[in-house]
Amino acid sequence: MYDGRKGSSSPFEQTVYLLSEAGRVVDRLLAERLEHRGLTPAHQALLSTLATLGPHGRRDLAERLAIPEADAHRALDDLLSRGLLQSMVVHIGGRQELLAITDPGRAALDLLHSDASAAQDGLLASLTRGQRVELNSLLRRVCAAAARGAGGLGEPSDGGSRTLTAGPRSA
Repeated sequence: MYDGRKGSSSPFEQTVYLLSEAGRVVDRLLAERLEHRGLTPAHQALLSTLATLGPHGRRDLAERLAIPEADAHRALDDLLSRGLLQSMVVHIGGRQELLAITDPGRAALDLLHSDASAAQDGLLASLTRGQRVELNSLLRRVCAAAARGAGGLGEPSDGGSRTLTAGPRSA
């Protein structure tokens, strides 16, 4: 197993791979909890966005969240039918439908946040409170760097411009 003090002989235990693996585990845990509540990650993203940013139109939500428009419409219609969102028609520069989160939608989002906290507690149970705070701080810095485009796939680390091709194999 990976020992950060000694390094590792496996390239798949580099931090970038470990972050990817942890992300996959977290995605699975959260998706399972969403499914238990009859929701999808798209539902959660839509509820979160409307809770944070206020009323929006369907197309704007789909674009903002990079969800295919048809998928966004299905998820929004589902949330509307459950009473977690409400639809309002406004007449500003023409007729537009705006969607807003309802009180039951906020309650559902609170439950999803509780589910995420429970998943986090289970995943990080082996860490002390201080280690959790430190991990959170470090991950915030990593995410901020990623948002700025740092760590992109620019030049290869050896400075060359080689392309990977299948070459002859030795037996």
